[in-house]
Amino acid sequence: MDDPDCDPRTLAATYRRFDLVNRLVSAWGHVYRSRVRPELRALGRPARVLDLGCGGGDVLVRLADLAARDGFELDCVGADPDPRAIAAARERARPGVRFVAQDSRALIAAGDSFDIVVSNHVLHHLDAAALRGFTADSLALSTGSVLHADIARGRLAFGLYAVGISPLSAGTFLRVDGLRSIRRSYRAPELAAALGSPWRVETPAPFRVLAVARGEAGRA
Repeated sequence: MDDPDCDPRTLAATYRRFDLVNRLVSAWGHVYRSRVRPELRALGRPARVLDLGCGGGDVLVRLADLAARDGFELDCVGADPDPRAIAAARERARPGVRFVAQDSRALIAAGDSFDIVVSNHVLHHLDAAALRGFTADSLALSTGSVLHADIARGRLAFGLYAVGISPLSAGTFLRVDGLRSIRRSYRAPELAAALGSPWRVETPAPFRVLAVARGEAGRA
């Protein structure tokens, strides 16, 4: 999927299928209940939520749906510099959920800030310098929690995914891209070492890592 010359129809099918795959493996339901919902409740007003590197937008839409069921009002923005991802994400756009073809630097330059910043399956795509820049930017954009979720590398995760994704992968990049992503991802201690302070790395579910920190936007 990182290949700019990959087949556009297969790529679009992959983005559409991510909704189901992420519901099965990404543990955002748990992260919402344990992290996002308490923060929304404490905030006591409509919240702005940013998904950095939003891909096809399914995680952001799911968070918006979960919040709406609990009676919270969100202004959700999904940002991704890849116009192919944004084209797919905009099929999910609706009132309160919008998608922009921008990276974190553009959002900072525009003076934007958010109550919560999240990402899903972005960190393993980044080399060391890009990882530092992306996570620093996410802190600069948030006045509250920053939550970066990813796969945890491991042989069992690789094997289970290789078998389990087969019924869903026809006509998509889900199998080849997913297995490559697992090979490139971090174990929790590795991610903690790569990020350093102020980040904490948790394991919210099997085969998952979650990097957690408080944002720095608006601090004097």
